[in-house]
Amino acid sequence: MGQSTLEASMARMSAIWGPLTSELVAAARDQIEALAQASPEEPWLAELHRDQPASRELYRDVESGFVLLAHFEQAALYRPPHDHGRSWVIYAVQQGESEMGSYARVEDGAGQTRLVKRNATLVGPGQAQVYLPGDIHDTLCVSGPALLFRFTERDLKKEDAVDKRVTRYVQRDGIWVPTAP
Repeated sequence: MGQSTLEASMARMSAIWGPLTSELVAAARDQIEALAQASPEEPWLAELHRDQPASRELYRDVESGFVLLAHFEQAALYRPPHDHGRSWVIYAVQQGESEMGSYARVEDGAGQTRLVKRNATLVGPGQAQVYLPGDIHDTLCVSGPALLFRFTERDLKKEDAVDKRVTRYVQRDGIWVPTAP
């Protein structure tokens, strides 16, 4: 029996892995979009659709450190603006739709940091969105339940909880500002 789309995509990722370059990001995006376009009849994907986990690790590369997660999200689930620390990330939608906004971090004349929203992109089945280190974004599930894949360069739990490198934002008086440390 041949490899599943998941096994083939992760094997290709391991084979091409290296320093962050435009070529690596493009190749990784292709692999994650292939996952999002996989047949729902593949056993690994059928299991996800059956179980609809809020979060499930699908793959972890022990040598390179990259991680692939699956997330089922209900309509209207909103994840406020945040970055991913030193990591770059690719989100892909397999089912449903997600709106992903991007932001710039700016300082006003008084030295106060706030976010300015650049745009919002509607990401549908088979499509992916890339965020590089330092990029700030939010997500809103506009059509659910949605199945999203999140490919990260490194383990974001460690990046967030242990290394404290992920920045999250809260809204105060209608303005997005960094959460207090």
